[in-house]
Amino acid sequence: MIQRRQLELWVGVFVAAGLLALAMLAFRVGNLAAGAVTNGYSVQAEFNDIGGLKVRAPVTLAGVRIGRVSSISIDPSNYEAVVTMELDGRYNNIPVDTSASILTAGLLGEQYIGLDPGGSSQYLKNGGRIQVTQSALVLEKIISQFLFNVASKPGAEKK
Repeated sequence: MIQRRQLELWVGVFVAAGLLALAMLAFRVGNLAAGAVTNGYSVQAEFNDIGGLKVRAPVTLAGVRIGRVSSISIDPSNYEAVVTMELDGRYNNIPVDTSASILTAGLLGEQYIGLDPGGSSQYLKNGGRIQVTQSALVLEKIISQFLFNVASKPGAEKK
């Protein structure tokens, strides 16, 4: 009787550990893992097209994650996407003439923002705005443009 209880206890511990490992994996895959921004400051950038960029997407500089996208909205005056980024306070010397690009990483196509620093001696501050941006490359638009160009060439029509 005691051995059976001990066996049931060990099975329960093993199942709980498995569930905990699955939860950690789900958070990791869902990009919800730790990596919180400390003493962060907010900057904004406007893009014509953000593609599949999502809130909590990484913001990188030279391949190093320095922040996350905190919100995405539309500017009602020019109908562009306004992306607000929360940057880690340790990186408070990013030049004001830095450019931001929406890039794609990995096989699954996770999109993130890559910053390319400029050469200014003035730095971005809380509430600052990145002026130079490059929108996401949207695969569907590229394919449709290619197909349109192929179809519009002379000799492309059927006889």
